[in-house]
Amino acid sequence: MTARTSVILDVDTGIDDSLALLYTAGSPDAEIVAATCVSGNVAARQVGINTRAIFELAGRTDIEVALGRETPLVRALETTEETHGPQGLGYAELPPPTAALSDRHAVDLILEEARRRPGETMLITLGPLTNLAMALLREPGLPRLLKGYTLMGGAFGVSGNTTPTNEWNIHCDPDAAKIVFHAWAVAREADPSIPRPLALGLDVTEQARILPDDVVRLARRAGSTPDDSIALARGEDPMLATRSVASNPIVRYVADALRYYMEFHARYDGFYGAFIHDPLAVAAALDRSLVTTEAWFVDVETSGELTTGMTVADRRHLTGKTPNLDVAVTANVPEFLDRLIERVGGLAANRADVSR
Repeated sequence: MTARTSVILDVDTGIDDSLALLYTAGSPDAEIVAATCVSGNVAARQVGINTRAIFELAGRTDIEVALGRETPLVRALETTEETHGPQGLGYAELPPPTAALSDRHAVDLILEEARRRPGETMLITLGPLTNLAMALLREPGLPRLLKGYTLMGGAFGVSGNTTPTNEWNIHCDPDAAKIVFHAWAVAREADPSIPRPLALGLDVTEQARILPDDVVRLARRAGSTPDDSIALARGEDPMLATRSVASNPIVRYVADALRYYMEFHARYDGFYGAFIHDPLAVAAALDRSLVTTEAWFVDVETSGELTTGMTVADRRHLTGKTPNLDVAVTANVPEFLDRLIERVGGLAANRADVSR
């Protein structure tokens, strides 16, 4: 029997977050305790709508979804609809969720669940670190209450995707990221048995590209009609690709969401496909063998004229400071993509008769 990891997902649900939610829902080795929502790709209230709609698509109306802080700790809110679409889900359209938001605030949920089952819950953050920073300000002992912590964020040895130095999640709330990284540094000084957070930055997540042929593989795993959203990549009439006609609702969603993302990357990154940062972070959190890491001390710049939001990694150990992050430096992307197709495709196959 597969051992299951209990996880809380802190999300800013745009396109790749939604794939991460589907990946986790389709993973036999994951027990989703709850999802907490933060502003990032879109505003937090839209994140709450998107997250509940995705879970309902996956048949998981049982998962608690809690709204968190709606603005960064210090700076003005930035969102990125140009990347993820007006509602955050690309061209996809889902019915409004029927499940209500939790009565608990995201920060209360994280702390209460960590205290309820100390050492048993993995926290995975896929957006800005605002909610986690607030939780740490209230409970500095949170690192020792968690089984582990994985984040998607940062650019440790590569250029940023938001500014020349900044990755989006850290850029949105660098003050929160600085609090989080410092909190683990302090916690590990007091108790070295506390595991370092696993950080997946652009160094590895931009290796994780999903291409149109992968969507076809997913459709076939689900037993769905192959999807017409790959038309743009094959030089066919763009009018044929306005909406997916896949017979499976999850495949249809994935195709419509990803087509928007693929068009964005075609304009700005020179390839028709999409970086799927967040599913890789979830996959690595559940199975560390998918990545190799190096232990570095990392801080976040919060006052630079050109570099505010930069994750400053001491890769040569020049500062003499104790490493506070395990930073992923390589990833087994082919194996990850196979798992994505198997898990999301398998979930889709089980939902083949659902009308939504």
